[in-house]
Amino acid sequence: MMKYLQRIGKALMLPVACLPVCGILMGLGYALNPATMQGGDTVGAAATIGLFLVKAGGALIDNMSWLFVIGVAIGMSDDNDGTAALAGIVSWLMITNLLSSGTVSALTGADADPAFGKIGNQFIGILSGLIGASCYNRFKGTKLPDALAFFSGKRCVAIVTGIVSIIVSAVLFFVWPFIYGLLVSVGSAIVSLGAAGAGIYAFLNRLLIPFGLHHALNSVFWFDAIGIADLSKFWGFADGAVVGETGQYMAGFFAPMMFGIPAAALAIVHCAKPEQRKIAAGIMGSAAICSFICGVTEPFEFAFLFLAPALYLVYAILYGVFTFVAVSLGFRAGFCFSAGLTDLIFSSQLPTAQKVWLIIPLGIAAAIVFYILFRVVITKFDLKTPGREDADEYANEVNAVLANDDFTKVAEIVLEGIGGKENITSFENCITRLRFEIKDYTLVDEKKIKSAGVSGVIRPSKTAVQVVVGVQVQHVADELKKMM
Repeated sequence: MMKYLQRIGKALMLPVACLPVCGILMGLGYALNPATMQGGDTVGAAATIGLFLVKAGGALIDNMSWLFVIGVAIGMSDDNDGTAALAGIVSWLMITNLLSSGTVSALTGADADPAFGKIGNQFIGILSGLIGASCYNRFKGTKLPDALAFFSGKRCVAIVTGIVSIIVSAVLFFVWPFIYGLLVSVGSAIVSLGAAGAGIYAFLNRLLIPFGLHHALNSVFWFDAIGIADLSKFWGFADGAVVGETGQYMAGFFAPMMFGIPAAALAIVHCAKPEQRKIAAGIMGSAAICSFICGVTEPFEFAFLFLAPALYLVYAILYGVFTFVAVSLGFRAGFCFSAGLTDLIFSSQLPTAQKVWLIIPLGIAAAIVFYILFRVVITKFDLKTPGREDADEYANEVNAVLANDDFTKVAEIVLEGIGGKENITSFENCITRLRFEIKDYTLVDEKKIKSAGVSGVIRPSKTAVQVVVGVQVQHVADELKKMM
């Protein structure tokens, strides 16, 4: 299960890499055109440029689920084929259209549950990608009778995906409103708990981010689902703001997003293996800047969420703790977009903002606590954060030399030595190794595999075999894929 989650995490790195620059564009855009936050008019050259940057960044940030569909589908397919991405999009379109508010209303003859207004979220994006990849892996080699031969192989994948997505939609039709309604009920129940309730909300908000279900909670606290409307009242979009009270469900996010995440990102870089530290720094550095400026946290969160889910739980708890502290101390700030520097600057001018100066001590405390906890937890439990994944443990093998440059012949010998393609349940490669999951370990002939001129054979378990090839591994892997 953990390996599967780690594969999802790696698959998400491609779409997540698109987000930091978009977040920074939006932060700069809001700085040039603050009225954009409040739905104001665009007046002047700077404001026009600001609006342009906001829309440019929002093009991807607002459609993150689509990116996740494609990234997960390609990343989880056996051979990273674009057909899997097409299948993922088919699944996404099927599910989001069948479960849209309009379709549900037409099917039931009544107003759709509010839950269906939030169906196009990250969870459904990841789910659609997994459906597309699974259907591709299972049916890409399907052979049909001659009369239907045109739809054989990869052409049948999208068709099967559509059928599976219809079934999944039917299940979600009953399950999704229950999940959404449960979260709204939980949100309503913690309102009376004051600062502790705000902390619980922040914890649940972060915990639900990967699934897109945080929108259900946000509707309770930020908007007018039950009359709190913390965000709307703070900015004056709605009446009823109470100075010293309004803003408590937003204030706690600033210290973690502006200071905690950059410090945690630094801890992840320091915990990376020396040979992979530059790569980790590139990922974490852009994520930290993005979070600090405009409060876009997904590049940071999805970089380690599936690689180290236990660490994500610690991360969510820290949000809860710092929100409780911030609210208890009377710190009040708000945002229209997210809790980054841009929103803090503009919200600090509003009458509902209180003790904004506390962001300095709160931020310093968040930076220290996030850094220490992340570093201790990562190293103590050997968590596979960026720069520490299993694939990176073999960097010393990049100097391994393949004795035979006939990659086709090498692949043939390895395949024979592994017990043939019938003995393989899954296959992938890292930077230096071929990685096989097998059915019967007794069929593996290590001497035969080594006769191909490879540098070594490693057997971590009875169902796993790793063949050390060196930097030429991709060529051998490509030949193996053809044979399989």
